[in-house]
Amino acid sequence: MNHGPLIFLGIFLALAASWYGTVVAPLLQFGHQQQVTVGAGSTRYPAARSGQAQRGKDVYRANGCFYCHTSQVRQSGVKFDVVLVSAGTNKADLISAALLIKPGITADEARKLIEQAPKPLLQGVTRPKADAAAKALAIPDVKFEIILVPVGGDVERGWGSRVSVAQDYLYEQPLMLGNQRIGPDLTTIGARQRSAASHLLHLYNPQATVKGSTMPPYRFLFEKRKAGPRPSPDALQLPAEYAVEKGFEIVPTEKAHALVAYLLSLDTQMALFEAPMPTAPKQPELGASTNQTSTAASTNTAAANQPAPK
Repeated sequence: MNHGPLIFLGIFLALAASWYGTVVAPLLQFGHQQQVTVGAGSTRYPAARSGQAQRGKDVYRANGCFYCHTSQVRQSGVKFDVVLVSAGTNKADLISAALLIKPGITADEARKLIEQAPKPLLQGVTRPKADAAAKALAIPDVKFEIILVPVGGDVERGWGSRVSVAQDYLYEQPLMLGNQRIGPDLTTIGARQRSAASHLLHLYNPQATVKGSTMPPYRFLFEKRKAGPRPSPDALQLPAEYAVEKGFEIVPTEKAHALVAYLLSLDTQMALFEAPMPTAPKQPELGASTNQTSTAASTNTAAANQPAPK
């Protein structure tokens, strides 16, 4: 009996299934994403880039910046902070709850702790411990928040406050995630460094802004020319040790300005449902008598029900 057709059909189905799983399914899941409204206002995220920033992305790609810089904040998991917002009037019950939550403290220490509200009762704990604390704090007239806190090396370095998700890359075509980190991740560089002058100086001479930097200078993006009676407003303010000879100045080209505009547009510091950010506890409202969490905390707590990002 000839089994050739069956073997061919089996191979074809295996390849078709793998193609569907790696190409079609992700396209169906992420290919039709739209801007989302974030915050209390009508802010749409992510915002479309200006024409100059889009041209700067072309400069970024043409110079291979993505070989040394990634565009992806990674996250190893989440922890939880339990914050007492308002102690209310049931002090005796709250002290008992504090002793249960923090078994190593005395009643006097618990009393002093709740008098400092808003005050964290637990920080960096697991979900079961946060849930147990919430159960203990379910006391009338007591208000608390459970805040989700992303953790991981990238967060600790200050490269971002949350993991990168698909929504962040809605307008990133082509997508330049990068695979090496010879330099720092740039996903949020527009929020971490807002000075265009500092970016320009770094591009011209990285050593002038970061001692020991291994980044090569991109001086071809600048023009050295004779200074007129009045220095150009665009001229770089070079430190004395890197200054050019007297009578000359360094002026950024249009490509340099475009590249900096692109870098300043890199800012994903926006709380999303699928990627919440830690929030500061709100001050208690006068007359508040509920143990319901605030809107921000509720959002974080709801997101905590999602599986921890890989």
